[in-house]
Amino acid sequence: MPSIGVKLYSVFFKFMLKHRLQSRLQGTENDAVGGGGTFGVTSRPEEETAAAANPSFTDGVATKDIHVDPLTSLSIRIFLPDTCLDSPDTLNKSRARMLDPRSDPNEVLNRRSSYGSPNNGVVSSSNGGVVVKRAAHAIDSSNRRKSYGGSVDDSNLKSESGGYKGYHPVGNNCRRLPVMLQFHGGGFVSGSNDSVANDFFCRRIAKFCDVIVLAVGYRLAPENKYPAAFDDGLKVLHWLAKQANLAECSKSLGTGGGADSRRSESSWHIPDAFGASMVEPWLAAHGDPSRCVLLGVSCGGNIADYVTRKAVEAGKLLDPVKVVAQVLMYPFFNGSGPTQAEDKLFNSYFYDKAMCELAWKVFLPEGEFNLDHPAANPLVPSRGGPPLKQMPPTLTVVAEHDWMRDRAIAYSEELRKVKVDAPVLEYKDAVHEFATLDMLLKSPQAQACAEDIAIWVKKYISLRGYEFSY
Repeated sequence: MPSIGVKLYSVFFKFMLKHRLQSRLQGTENDAVGGGGTFGVTSRPEEETAAAANPSFTDGVATKDIHVDPLTSLSIRIFLPDTCLDSPDTLNKSRARMLDPRSDPNEVLNRRSSYGSPNNGVVSSSNGGVVVKRAAHAIDSSNRRKSYGGSVDDSNLKSESGGYKGYHPVGNNCRRLPVMLQFHGGGFVSGSNDSVANDFFCRRIAKFCDVIVLAVGYRLAPENKYPAAFDDGLKVLHWLAKQANLAECSKSLGTGGGADSRRSESSWHIPDAFGASMVEPWLAAHGDPSRCVLLGVSCGGNIADYVTRKAVEAGKLLDPVKVVAQVLMYPFFNGSGPTQAEDKLFNSYFYDKAMCELAWKVFLPEGEFNLDHPAANPLVPSRGGPPLKQMPPTLTVVAEHDWMRDRAIAYSEELRKVKVDAPVLEYKDAVHEFATLDMLLKSPQAQACAEDIAIWVKKYISLRGYEFSY
């Protein structure tokens, strides 16, 4: 069972959330909020504390905020791990030694120790495709790889003018990392991509998975109702494709990533069909969009699944972006027919059934409230989109004390029926948002969940020949 602290915090959390949802629903009915403009809001500073962006590698991950769409409040926060500073040549030699059967086996064990013990301290058992996970040991960061091509010292990351203290790519010999789009939770009405809790979680995922994380700040309801948040997720995926194409154009013009740091600060400006555009230097130097993963938390899981379906439909139109996998963490799936978990856990921790229905009423346009809405239920026939057999590998994370767990498991089962790799990780004594809520971020389950996600994701983002080098 969850601890006394979790239970008490859940009571306070539900009281505050219910008050906010009711006030927003009342405001929508009285003032017709959501029909006046499209700019919207992506965070609510009065409800949660934002973490400041830090473009230098003071804790192993550099971050920066970018406003993606000039017509809306859509934004992203980039999380760049310092492993991007490793030399590709050095990494290739290191991996070759690890794959060499004549190499010292202790060296392989030491390589694994950067992510904990070889089995990550996880005890698991399998039952009908559902894997039950328990606690994990803390990660030992003493064996982190050394930086290459840059310095983690802030004073050494200043530009010549002295104005910018953050990291700026220099040279062409940059290591490329997979890109992960992350969609935060909050019932579509709260949460943000730059909150302290989401910032901590994204930093952890960037380090464990060795990826560039793009945390999406989508527009919230009731200021912008469905499908604004879903459209924002898809818009960021198209923005990533455009960035990759602009970076290639920059290279062909001989302007991108020159060795001269004096030229590098202005080398990312090239013309496109709409005039001057800026190539995002971190993504241009280190991003590999052909290895793209989508990760959604709670209601962000609904957005991630929608964006994945649209990416499958688009196919080569999104080149060079390719979605190779998605991770759905306790998705916000719903439906009209009750499930066993709903009957047993309808008054569960943090997000009970009544609270979630209230959130859907705030999010869906007036007159469209339906628990079998395509945004809520991924298995309804009206959902449309590509057949399930075309979906990429999908990892689903569920909590034991979450009333929405059965619907997430059912969706995973339907994917497995059509031969899609779709495992389910169920965490004992865990509650909804257990791996991303501020109070629970340092719990053993949250640590174990991040490690398990990294192990699974690396099967699909590792370069060919290096799948077992982690």
